[in-house]
Amino acid sequence: MAKQSATPSFMDMFAKFGHDLRLPNIDVDAILEHHRKNIEALEKSAKVSASGAASLIAKQREMLEESLREATAMADSYRKPGTPREIAARQTEFARKAFESALGNAGEVADLVGKTGAESLDILRERIKQAMAEVRDGYEKLNKA
Repeated sequence: MAKQSATPSFMDMFAKFGHDLRLPNIDVDAILEHHRKNIEALEKSAKVSASGAASLIAKQREMLEESLREATAMADSYRKPGTPREIAARQTEFARKAFESALGNAGEVADLVGKTGAESLDILRERIKQAMAEVRDGYEKLNKA
């Protein structure tokens, strides 16, 4: 036999409370629906942010692996014989590549963070617009009654 929870959910308790009060002109179901939509928008925004964070971690790992490969290649190049001028040229080339890679990676990270933040905010901004329309419609209905 399945054991059921002895305590009702918050939404069930709020709905029962609203219905028990029997106040005129209060649509408890509409209020609950309004807040359900708010919670869904927050959840969707959080998922986008979490996905962005996962992408950022993956990108940082990729950047670290690339840096380690380049450092290993640089260390190997030191083992090769050459004139001081050739060794200095290899060091200069390594420094140039490392700098360009760091700039490119920083740009990619900034783009990823910006895109994720913008997408998350767009979800919340859209829900705020919808919520304001719902409140305005509810107010208009009350004034017509």
